[in-house]
Amino acid sequence: MKDTIQKKYFTSPTPLSRRTVLSGGMAVAVGAALGSGVLSARAYAQAGKTITVMMSQPQVGGARIVAEAFEKETGVKVEIVPVPLDQIQQQLTLDLQSGAKRFDAFDYWYISKGSLVETGVLEDITDRIEADKDEIQPEDFIATVYDPYSLYNGRRYALPFDGDTHALFYNTEIFARHGLSAPKTWDEVIAASEAITQAERANGIYGIALMGIRAPLQNISVFANRLANYGGEFLDAQGRPALNSEAALLAAQNLVDTVPSALPTPAETGFDQALTAFVGGRAAMTEGWIDLGAYSEDNANSKIAGKWDVVQLPVGGSNTESRAPLNAGWALGISAYGDNKDLAWEFIKLASSAKMHLELLTTTGSGIDPTRLSALTSDAYKAFNVRSQRAASASLNGAMAWPTGPQAPRMLESLSEQLAIMITGESTPKDTMDLAQRSWERLLR
Repeated sequence: MKDTIQKKYFTSPTPLSRRTVLSGGMAVAVGAALGSGVLSARAYAQAGKTITVMMSQPQVGGARIVAEAFEKETGVKVEIVPVPLDQIQQQLTLDLQSGAKRFDAFDYWYISKGSLVETGVLEDITDRIEADKDEIQPEDFIATVYDPYSLYNGRRYALPFDGDTHALFYNTEIFARHGLSAPKTWDEVIAASEAITQAERANGIYGIALMGIRAPLQNISVFANRLANYGGEFLDAQGRPALNSEAALLAAQNLVDTVPSALPTPAETGFDQALTAFVGGRAAMTEGWIDLGAYSEDNANSKIAGKWDVVQLPVGGSNTESRAPLNAGWALGISAYGDNKDLAWEFIKLASSAKMHLELLTTTGSGIDPTRLSALTSDAYKAFNVRSQRAASASLNGAMAWPTGPQAPRMLESLSEQLAIMITGESTPKDTMDLAQRSWERLLR
């Protein structure tokens, strides 16, 4: 079964707060259950030392679990330093230029990979991976995640920590009231949303919670969900912008057409608002990361436990196969200028290991989604949340990566700005895509 799924879903060519921060008690409980089997002797020989790991805020919960386990196993202390996700590169550059050299390892959103390499703050770990491949088991990483997260100009710079894609979540109780079935196309999403909103707006219930707020991780994600499933790409085969393609225009138009029946107001709706509305029973649908299933079911604030389901993203146009974009996604790397590279490497090995990944994946609130095939197909993950496991398996079929070159952060900020203007109704889909196309072309000259 495992080999079949690997071939079907994960063969690919080689070249905000959305997480709950966990209590120390949970971290200790998970760490105590682990005996990693992946660390080298040098990790145990440095008990009493301290390494410092910078983590973007959404990943702090999972990082603290790893830190507790690492210290328990090796005696090496790990200081986790949370920072806003959009300040990782700024903090690393400042750390290098000031001479402080505080950070030994860090996580990053995979789209910033090229920029981090070119600015000299992300260490090449290709040789380390090869030397420790028996412990790391790189072949177990989902290929459509591993390459976009770590590969740059033929070299590896990180190991995956959190694999993020979207699926379509829906409230089965609300759908049943209206005789609706799970949408299979983006047009069906709009039709269902309009029907529910028209009938239940007076009760404070809307058809969909749409993340339209200006933030690349959010409004570009909902655009990317449509772009991938109308058959589009961010860049063409030659690496040129493809934002003025027919597929991009259709995706933008569908996004605009979804706005009128959505939870007010899409331009001000981020992940937190969408999550609250969906688990509170006020939105019949939302596009979200796979771990939304755990929040929906195993959450004291959820009013929809047992009343939700999840399906892969709908298709559009002539497309018949669903394809998920890699919306967000995080990898762990070594600071190129750090003084504790060997210990940082050992921490990263543990954090991304198969055993630790499965523990995080099956811990409510860790905020971790699949990066490893063994975890994705495991009985433990199925038992933890079979609906999320099913959606994760389906969502990674030929997943579409976002741009990862040196200019990617600036490109995505520009696109997010244009999409925000479009969602408020101040720009047409065509004008929006044309402006975004020209902006990307300038940045890539």
